[in-house]
Amino acid sequence: MPSVPPFAGFPPAASRFLHDLEAHNDGEWFQAHKQTYLKAIVVPAQSFVVALGGRLQKILPNIRYDPRTDGRGSLGRIYRDVRFSKDKHPFYTHVRMAFWEGPGKKRESPGFGIYFEDGGWGVHGGIERFPEPVLEAYRHAVVDASLGPELEAAVAPLRKGRRYEIGGLTYARVPRGFDADHPRAKWLLHDGLWATRGFEDTKVLATPAFVDRCFELCREMAPLHRWLVTVDRRAHTRR
Repeated sequence: MPSVPPFAGFPPAASRFLHDLEAHNDGEWFQAHKQTYLKAIVVPAQSFVVALGGRLQKILPNIRYDPRTDGRGSLGRIYRDVRFSKDKHPFYTHVRMAFWEGPGKKRESPGFGIYFEDGGWGVHGGIERFPEPVLEAYRHAVVDASLGPELEAAVAPLRKGRRYEIGGLTYARVPRGFDADHPRAKWLLHDGLWATRGFEDTKVLATPAFVDRCFELCREMAPLHRWLVTVDRRAHTRR
């Protein structure tokens, strides 16, 4: 893993760049300001990834992180794939950094996502959408006499006081083969499961304490993460 400087925060130029990119989302403007993007966002993002990744491995030893910037690492690409999108703006106007666990693809594995944009930031934990084998394993885990209660115990503290949004609820009916009257039937309506918490105060972004703040949020979501890792492993074992 390449050596990176200690994380000192994202400079004010990072938010300004993202703000201006919203108004000038085109290739010509981006090329003229690419050095700002590299210095104000990419370099500190690499430092952040290493700093938070190292902290996370102390509580989740198998969590994966990677400071590469080619799309295979933790830092999401700023270039949008517009081939099948009605929105033809070529660039994302937010920064995304991922930390994941499991043998599957990064976007299909349990993990955490840290994002920020001009005007806000947040932490996201879970799986956005289950791959088919994981979806099947998830449904059986929900009705399992042991794993089912563990799921509810993992989510309950996150729901308390509505501090986190719990997402992934998609279906209107319980899938075929499962009891619609099961006490945990509501969880069978999910095609993904994640928790997220966002903030508007961006001052912490400019300080080393941003790592501490994100770590604390990830630690609160760690029981849900561990539960999803168990499900993910079961799905890959059955293949």
